[in-house]
Amino acid sequence: MNISPEAWQAIGLTLQLATATTIVLLLIATPLAWWLSQTESSLRAPIGALVTLPLVLPPTVLGFYILVLLGPEGLVGEITQALGLGLLSFSFSGLLIGSVIFSLPFAVQPIQYAFEAIGRRPMEVAATLRARPIDAFFSVALPLARPGLLTATVLTFAHTVGEFGVVLMIGGNIPGETRVVSTQIYGHVEAMEYRQAHGLAAGMVLFSFVVLIMLARLKKRADRILP
Repeated sequence: MNISPEAWQAIGLTLQLATATTIVLLLIATPLAWWLSQTESSLRAPIGALVTLPLVLPPTVLGFYILVLLGPEGLVGEITQALGLGLLSFSFSGLLIGSVIFSLPFAVQPIQYAFEAIGRRPMEVAATLRARPIDAFFSVALPLARPGLLTATVLTFAHTVGEFGVVLMIGGNIPGETRVVSTQIYGHVEAMEYRQAHGLAAGMVLFSFVVLIMLARLKKRADRILP
C-alpha cells in the first residue's frame, strides 16, 4: 500500500518528537534517578510519587492540566506571552513539553532501578581511591547503569511514538504542526478511511513488537552485568 504524503509527514513529525523527548528526558531523568536512588530525604517519597503519577493518570486528564498550564491564563502561558513567545499550546514545543512530562516515569524508573542495583560499594571504593563524587558518578555509576540507560532510551522513544491522548489534548491534529502517527490514524478512522488506518496501525504493531524484543534482550544483558 502506498503511504500518502500526509502520512509520511506525520511519521517524520512523530520521529522528531520522539527523538527530542528522549534526549531531553535522558538529561533530566539521569540526575533525578541518581538522587532518588541515593537520597534518604523525606522528599523522596512525594517526588517519587510525582514522577510516577503519569503512569496512573488518564492521558486526557494529564493533557488537560498541561493545556491549562500552557494556556493564556496558565503560569507557563503567562510567562511565554510576557517574553513575546506567544502560547505553546497547539505547537510542537507544547507537544514536547507534554511528551516529556507524560514519559517521565518511563525514563526515570529504569535508570533508578539500575543505580539501586549497583549498590553503594562501587562508589565507596571509588571514594577510597580519592575520586571526587562527580568523577565517580561518570566513571563508575554511569557505565554500570548502562543497561538501565538503554532501557530508558528505548521505552521513552517507544512510549512517545505511541502517545495519543496527551498529544490530542495539547496539540490537536494540525497537519505539519502537531499531527503525529497516532492522530493520523484517528483522523483516518473518523473519515472511515480504514485502508489507510490499517497501513499505519500495522506499522505501529510491528514497531511495538520490535521494541518488546529489544527490551527482552536488554533485560537479559542487564541480568548478566548486574548480579
